[in-house]
Amino acid sequence: MLNMQLALDYVYHRLKAKTRHGVHSPFVYHLVDEIIYDFHAKKTYIDIEQLRKDLLKDKRFITITDLGAGSHVNNNKKKKVKVLAKNALKPTRLAQLIYRLAHYFAPKNVIELGTCLGITTAYLAKAAPLARVISIEGCPETAEIAKDNLQKLNIQNAELLTGDFDTLLPDVIAQLPELDFIFIDGNHRKQATLNYFEWCLPKLSKNSIMIFDDIYWSKGMKEAWQEIKNHPKVTLTIDLFWIGLVFVRSGQAKEDFKIRF
Repeated sequence: MLNMQLALDYVYHRLKAKTRHGVHSPFVYHLVDEIIYDFHAKKTYIDIEQLRKDLLKDKRFITITDLGAGSHVNNNKKKKVKVLAKNALKPTRLAQLIYRLAHYFAPKNVIELGTCLGITTAYLAKAAPLARVISIEGCPETAEIAKDNLQKLNIQNAELLTGDFDTLLPDVIAQLPELDFIFIDGNHRKQATLNYFEWCLPKLSKNSIMIFDDIYWSKGMKEAWQEIKNHPKVTLTIDLFWIGLVFVRSGQAKEDFKIRF
């Protein structure tokens, strides 16, 4: 039933969504045309995608500690790494979009909730080599593999914290004067998602971007996304179905876009 609902939501999104040619905001048009629709191969992608291929063949078993809403695909406590890689890693196309967004906005700091095996973390760290990248993962055994993967890619600017988002995120936010780039990819529950948004909001600037993953994942996630869009401080959102982009750009008329991706 859930997959059927997701499919229906996707069809509806495709019918309503625009390409760059239906966008009249100069900022959004540029973002769509130059960043979102930039599908050219980049040298940076090669090593990370080779690591993904290796993970898709990894037969090791690990014990999953799930502090969030679990998985629609396979919620067994023991999983092979290759199964986790297949079902939980961001698809290449989406992970590379997140890379391009991070590269474009050139943040000084990046927060990621949900490290998984470290593929998206690697893309974020490579995209913003001068940034402090802080990634939080709830599962200790998954986090250990992610740490190894970041070392394999010789990534020096990423810190991996292991534990409950609700405990660790407030401390991370308190350390930073401003939040530049936040990627929320974990604990897909409505209230948790809204909490993360509210905690980050006071330290967002006109140059900040928040990205929410799986905004159509469940009824609760769809409700959370709607509440975030309706928040008075949010001036711009871009719904790409798989992820949602949120901006608090002062001086801009409030607009919500659905874009095909």
